[in-house]
Amino acid sequence: MFAGIMAGLTWGIETTIIGIALAMTPFVSTEQAIFLAPFVSTFIHDAFSAIWACAYNGFRGRLPDLVRAFKTRSGKFVALAAVIGGPIGMTGYVMAVANMGASIGAVSTAMFPAIGAVIAHYFLKEEMRWYRWVFLILTLLGVYGLSYSPDLSIKNFWLGVLGALMCSFGWGIEAVIIAKCVQDPLVTDDLALQIRQTTSALVYGLILLPLLKGWGFTISLFSGTGMLIPTIAIAALSATVSYLFYYRAISQIGASKSMALNITYSAWAVIIAVVFFKNYALLNPITILCTIGVLVFGILSGADYKELFSKEEK
Repeated sequence: MFAGIMAGLTWGIETTIIGIALAMTPFVSTEQAIFLAPFVSTFIHDAFSAIWACAYNGFRGRLPDLVRAFKTRSGKFVALAAVIGGPIGMTGYVMAVANMGASIGAVSTAMFPAIGAVIAHYFLKEEMRWYRWVFLILTLLGVYGLSYSPDLSIKNFWLGVLGALMCSFGWGIEAVIIAKCVQDPLVTDDLALQIRQTTSALVYGLILLPLLKGWGFTISLFSGTGMLIPTIAIAALSATVSYLFYYRAISQIGASKSMALNITYSAWAVIIAVVFFKNYALLNPITILCTIGVLVFGILSGADYKELFSKEEK
């Protein structure tokens, strides 16, 4: 549970930093830049994350193990999970935001723990007790409260719904596949992360960016853009730490509990914005209540009290 909570905290840091990068001039200067920003930033982000993960595994002398892990059936399924959770899930998120507004996009990311829990129940036989469902639903309501915007502009409802479903199922299925793969002793959580981020970056770089004609714009960002690339690199470092905690939690307590704990990132992001960036505009009753609710109910939905009590009795 500690690993799951830390995954949410560090992803909240990543969310804040990547938000700063996306607001920088190169990503908002033209219509093309605005359109390409989510795809290009994710490619650069995942590429840097793959480099950070490579450095981490190299420092620990695990790179030879990486080759062996990828050759296994589980290693190849991790690569499949990367495609489902990275390009497919992220593309769905972009579709939801573009067609139904940022608030719906945020809610679509929050739906994945519920969908993932259902998938984990049927395919991994993870038991989801009724009170954890209640806490999970209350967590999702808190996330909706944090992201709700009254001036929601819907451009294409059905395309937005399709995007939200792609995102939620993509990220939910990814977590379930990872949970199954890390049961293989050759595919540890740190090696799974290396395979995941490398595969995601390659799919973006070799398939999505050429299809979107985004390579020229991507290359232009590496010269004369000030702190943009370093900012994305720092966000990627935080994301790498988050994924390490997230995959560790998945391997130890299962997919459904880990996803519920991970979604607390939306509340951590609010706390970070207030404490470190002095964004006191967020200190209103709704935001405060929703932030507390997401943190408390998210942690409660990740706990199995029957297991805890049985351990105490022993």
